[in-house]
Amino acid sequence: MPVHPSAIVDPQASIDASADIGPFCVIGPDVQIGARTNLMAHVYIEGPTVIGEDNVFFPYATVGVASQDLKYHGERAYTRIGNRNRIREFVSIHRGTEGGGLETIIGDDNSLLAYCHVAHDVHLGNHCVLSNGVTFAGHVTIGDWAVISAHSAVHQFCRIGRHSMIGGFSVVVQDVLPFSLTTGSGRDIKLFDVNKVGLERRGFSPDQIQALHKSFRLLRDKKLNTTKAVEAIRAEVAETAEREELLAFIASSERGFVK
Repeated sequence: MPVHPSAIVDPQASIDASADIGPFCVIGPDVQIGARTNLMAHVYIEGPTVIGEDNVFFPYATVGVASQDLKYHGERAYTRIGNRNRIREFVSIHRGTEGGGLETIIGDDNSLLAYCHVAHDVHLGNHCVLSNGVTFAGHVTIGDWAVISAHSAVHQFCRIGRHSMIGGFSVVVQDVLPFSLTTGSGRDIKLFDVNKVGLERRGFSPDQIQALHKSFRLLRDKKLNTTKAVEAIRAEVAETAEREELLAFIASSERGFVK
């Protein structure tokens, strides 16, 4: 494999022969790196970490380091990263903890822009975009195709639904509904509407988008509490896979959701 002479690679690391390890990278023991993954320069990786194929790590990314959770006491915990991810400059990804299932997981085809922080036990899906400076506290779960705009922060144990978009500089302290466009800070954060542009780009039909728009309109109706809004959605919105996903997400929310 191409390994720059200035890189430090522990002999117990397992690196595919087609991977590219650039200048001044440091790779510890119990690290697995898959085919054609490229560490440009100054990338620091601790194990146990498993990294898939065709990923690109830009300079000064740190991966698999110990959690900042004060309850973490060195238990063996993992970082797992899938395929075709782009990890930009100064991104930090921490391994899991016993309190969160011992794994931090990043799926496939994600873009993590500069200065993002992925804390312990975060589960990031596929095809997500985390813009510059996005910060996840521990135990956050992010569904596929989510877009989180620059300098937004997400409270621990929150869930970000699939195909949602969060506006820049948001502070998220409750779950964010799938298919939604949400922005704001703390108590002022608001569900604005369906993520229309994002859904159109991914091939959702006008009927699917309109059904979600109607569902969100009912959820935002100040005359309806959540129970009555859900009843109205079931009565007035045609049954679709998206409607059922939205209602299941609401029913399973433990922190409440942005409304």
